[in-house]
Amino acid sequence: MNIDKTDEKILSILQKTGRLSNAELARQINLSPPPTLERVKKLERNGVIQNYVALVNPTELGLTCFTYVEVTLVRHGREGVERFMNAITKLDEVMECHHITGGADFLLKVASRDIPDYENFVLHKLTALPEVQHLKTMVVLSTLKHETCLPMLTSKTSGNN
Repeated sequence: MNIDKTDEKILSILQKTGRLSNAELARQINLSPPPTLERVKKLERNGVIQNYVALVNPTELGLTCFTYVEVTLVRHGREGVERFMNAITKLDEVMECHHITGGADFLLKVASRDIPDYENFVLHKLTALPEVQHLKTMVVLSTLKHETCLPMLTSKTSGNN
């Protein structure tokens, strides 16, 4: 799908304020509501807009410990990797799972209440997976930047407004 500057404006605005009315969105991009709605629907149909969500404060849910975990598998065959990926998708604590290059096979972002809760997750869930050979954990001490909005770098005239 070709994304033009107007689509970029729509995406930038909706990433920050997904509950914005169509009329307000149209006003902000200087377009009338019907073509604005049609553009949004097209972005949804083409999978550019995947979903609308509420961002929840993790501290309010008691989630104060975040870790990044490098996971190395015992074997790198297709079946073992697929079993691991299938098992990981079922663990609620795992917020992100990335198949990576380098010394490890996967990088996980894990949410837990505290270090003892994380330890319980590692001992009873993560290392219980037969495909797991080695873990390396990095505990997040503080977060300086956390963006949920993707940058709009799609336009060929990037940098021009």
